[in-house]
Amino acid sequence: MASTSDSGATWVAVVGGGPAGLLAAQHLAEAGHRVTVYEAQATMGRKFLVAGHGGFNLTNGEPAAPFAARYAARQPEFARYFQHFSAAELRAWAHSLGIGTFVGTSGRVFPLEEHKPAHLLRAWLEHLRTLGVELKTRHRWLGFAAQTGLRVLDEAAAQETVVYPAATLLALGGASWTKTGSDGRWTAAFEEIGVQTVPFEPSNCGAEVAWSAFFREKVGRQPLKNIALRCADHTVRGELMLTEYGLEGTPVYALTPALRAALAADGQATLQLNLKPELPTAQLLSKLAGRRPGKSLASFLADALKLKPPIPTLLREVGPPELPVAPSELARLLTSLPIPVSGLRPLDEAISTAGGVAWPEVDEHLMLRRRPGTFVAGEMLDWEAPTGGYLLQGCFSTGAWAARGLAQWLGAPVSL
Repeated sequence: MASTSDSGATWVAVVGGGPAGLLAAQHLAEAGHRVTVYEAQATMGRKFLVAGHGGFNLTNGEPAAPFAARYAARQPEFARYFQHFSAAELRAWAHSLGIGTFVGTSGRVFPLEEHKPAHLLRAWLEHLRTLGVELKTRHRWLGFAAQTGLRVLDEAAAQETVVYPAATLLALGGASWTKTGSDGRWTAAFEEIGVQTVPFEPSNCGAEVAWSAFFREKVGRQPLKNIALRCADHTVRGELMLTEYGLEGTPVYALTPALRAALAADGQATLQLNLKPELPTAQLLSKLAGRRPGKSLASFLADALKLKPPIPTLLREVGPPELPVAPSELARLLTSLPIPVSGLRPLDEAISTAGGVAWPEVDEHLMLRRRPGTFVAGEMLDWEAPTGGYLLQGCFSTGAWAARGLAQWLGAPVSL
């Protein structure tokens, strides 16, 4: 095994070329450090680009207090990271790269229409190069060596090397979307040095429902718009997608933590679907009372409430054997339709993951207590947040905060 060292006291290694790692590299380079970024994939920012396929929301325009509370379930300290690098600062950062942004009607923040994810990433990487950041792709981190060393495999040359940076920032991602390099295999190296990790679990993912063969064939994949979905004490409004395996869409993604808890406790969970959340109860009952004898339920729901197919099929699939006729009972079914959930989609299909480095293993600067000089950021840490800009913001904020801590550990001024 070849071994190399670096004599520069301020040479810093960043492992992982995603949002957290690249922003940390930028902040450290701007602070005067010499930075090398190691990325296992052939290009930087692959997950960053994939995340933009469904609508590239960089962050969210929500006020700071409720924004920070999005992360509080697993880590209350997120308010500190968010305050250090907020949504406003993220938008200013994008603007500094020539990428304008706007706040959509949902509160999500997007680049202006003429700017695609690739435009932002290209401008960002060019800026890093002007700062002197060395970007090494197809360089896979294999684990730790001695007190400060890193084992790195140059896949192009098929050669493993040990490097000795003055400090290291790891941003290796969680365990979803393995095709982007986020495979969670780094946990083995952490276990070797005694760092506790929380097992990865899917977050922001679809829910599995054991539809009948008839339902899958007849309904297939269809949207349900303007609905509300509830699990336990949590209710989310939005658009739901019926799929061959169950449900997906923003409401079910947001309820993933509650579904996980119910599935862990009982082996099953129930989602309560409200098909008319915008309609007051009195108005709903009045409309239902107008059903004429002999008119089919499907025709009546379509005419009176604009509840067209596949709603009647869904009611027969998960409702009682005999659908109610009385307005009060039918109203109850339409506003609290129970959908039994048998599980969550596989980890690799999840938009993000919960789990990762346990919080007691890092100090207030996100440095590993068992390995001074090594910092952790992004989805490697045990946190989760709903979609809507919160995921990327969490990665950026922890990357900026860990870079600040690393610079302070090296004795540099903490103005990052």
